[in-house]
Amino acid sequence: MPEPDFRAPRLFIDAPLREGERIALERHHSNYLGNVLRLAAGDNILVFNGRDGEWQARIEGRKRPDSVSIATPTRPQDRLPDIAYVFAPLKHARLDYMVQKAVEMGASRLQPVLTRHTQVARVNGARMRANVIEAAEQCGILSLAAVAEPVTLERYLGGREGERLLVFCDEMAERHDPLQALQQGLTAAKGIDVLIGPEGGFAEEERALLLRQPTTLRLSLGPRILRADTAGVAALALVQASRGDWKTPG
Repeated sequence: MPEPDFRAPRLFIDAPLREGERIALERHHSNYLGNVLRLAAGDNILVFNGRDGEWQARIEGRKRPDSVSIATPTRPQDRLPDIAYVFAPLKHARLDYMVQKAVEMGASRLQPVLTRHTQVARVNGARMRANVIEAAEQCGILSLAAVAEPVTLERYLGGREGERLLVFCDEMAERHDPLQALQQGLTAAKGIDVLIGPEGGFAEEERALLLRQPTTLRLSLGPRILRADTAGVAALALVQASRGDWKTPG
């Protein structure tokens, strides 16, 4: 298997990928390859679909790229760590940033939750999905994070599996070394849910509800109040470094 090529153009194509397969390109893919990247027939790109690994493909077409021919596999399909990013959605560009960074940090599921102080009542799931794909294309990621429909915090907590660890980031928590707290804290039989609240913080009744949840680790992110999108990156980095796939395989 050749070494990964993180400089080659990558394209997500939602179709089965097999050697010799010819796949017609959608209009936005054709425009991106031909007009944005200035690629033409005969040029090679990397393609992935989140299921069949990464493949080298050859662009075909006369006047513009209209299809790709799947050639050889470059990387086998991987699996993301079982880390769900649970967050109160923000507005427009900051939500885009939040989704992109969560994907880069290796979250396998994105779950918007609506709290008392959430600033946004409606979430564009299609836009979130597009940001997931764009981040994966740009960062060499093979597996796509799932995008869930928004639910209220109460409904989310009522439906989550109690065997999962809930890392509840709270500016009101007593300050301790967060990495040590994660390394020495509770263990979970299943995955990890990282919960980031809204800009205004959690309401007292929400905080009380969270503290009654099983297998919950209340975590401080330091002496400064972080914006919600910054807090998400910080928390995911801590979780990945202590319990995720940043650690040396052993």
